[in-house]
Amino acid sequence: MSRVSKPHEIVERALELSTADGCVVIADEESSANLRWAGNALTTNGVTRGRTLTVIATVDGAQGTASGVVSRSAVTADDLEPLVRAAEAAARGAGPAEDAQPLVTGVPASPDFTDGPAGTGSEVFAEFAPALGDAFARARSGGRELYGFAHHQMTSTYLGTSTGLRLRHDQPNGTLELNAKSPDRTRSTWAGRSTRDFKDVDPAELDAELARRLRWAERRIELPAGRYETLLPPTAVADLLVYQLWSSTARDAAEGRTVFSRPGGGTRIGETLSELPLSLRSDPHAPGLESAPFVIAHASGDGASVFDNGLPLASTEWIREGRLEHLTTTRHTAGLTGLPVAPAIDNLVLEGGGERSLEEMVAATTGRGLLLTCMWYIREVDPATLLLTGLTRDGVYLVEDGEVVGEVNNFRFNESPVDLLSRATEAGRTEKTLPREWGDWFTRAAMPALRIPDFNMSSVSLGV
Repeated sequence: MSRVSKPHEIVERALELSTADGCVVIADEESSANLRWAGNALTTNGVTRGRTLTVIATVDGAQGTASGVVSRSAVTADDLEPLVRAAEAAARGAGPAEDAQPLVTGVPASPDFTDGPAGTGSEVFAEFAPALGDAFARARSGGRELYGFAHHQMTSTYLGTSTGLRLRHDQPNGTLELNAKSPDRTRSTWAGRSTRDFKDVDPAELDAELARRLRWAERRIELPAGRYETLLPPTAVADLLVYQLWSSTARDAAEGRTVFSRPGGGTRIGETLSELPLSLRSDPHAPGLESAPFVIAHASGDGASVFDNGLPLASTEWIREGRLEHLTTTRHTAGLTGLPVAPAIDNLVLEGGGERSLEEMVAATTGRGLLLTCMWYIREVDPATLLLTGLTRDGVYLVEDGEVVGEVNNFRFNESPVDLLSRATEAGRTEKTLPREWGDWFTRAAMPALRIPDFNMSSVSLGV
């Protein structure tokens, strides 16, 4: 084994090897564990481990500062010098970086920077797996089949810079997705959860929820396309608002390219987006949704800059009681737009002051409306309005006078999340949820259900 193998030692050695004017080194130590099941029986399980090292070299020149970024996996001490030299060569071969800023200084070191990485393994499922087995038994006796997977990952990130930063963050990330199907496969429904440790997910509760939805689907009703009062569950709200967050970069808005651009120039910051007291925020210290409290940027892009690595993060309100407050802003784009620095944060919370659960919102429905399970295949149609299209999936249910009376066909929808916020007439109780469409990239969200009086189901879909 190589002499230098601990993550913090790898970071220190890479910084020592650097001959660039500036250097940032990010070591990500990852471990993961998973379970998969089909037809009420476990099928596979596994544990993986890996390391990725990212070196960012900066070189000052007469025309400005250039940056070079190189990432490689399974890095040992023997791989370090070629990796550092490759980053330096990339910087020297590049033109001045548009987002160049002085590297961050003055952030106190993490007290555990020299500790070994945190990890995960099959033990994370010690309580969950037996409960899942009990759910399999109940499903068999109830005439339904359970499919799905559970995944847990732990990433320890070590960030060091030539300006003296030594920062460390451990990020647990767990997801559970569960499908229930009728034996003839004509009925299907889904539930998902996000978790840090699998101690707060109950397979029995999920199975009961899925069983109820399969019973609703025993009656099939065909509906045409059109605008319907629609209850969006927290997972669907999360999918829409995560995409909105990704589309809320300050520079694009200031340059007139997004829904957050003000006609005639500038941004829509200060405008009222919803008459409901909706507040959308990100907070690295949000209970149960904790994320990195400093910027970790492996590459520069519209909403991130490698020069901001290590910049402290604080709770940021994107929308406050219906009013647009902030757009995603790096130090560079803050200088371009005159807006305050507001880097991206890896969680999202929507609060609207409502107390009703989704079930209570269903019971309060008068007349006729739809209840969704989730969405998928969401794609952008028009960035100027943030018009999105996508499909409903795994159960759309008809609600009449406060009761679910059956399952209807799936639809394609065309809606803008920004426009939906302006038309929402009720927000339920905020709860932790898993965005199904974006769950591979974004898992830490808490959302209420939303009542939309005229959700646009633009066409009938044959999907399930």
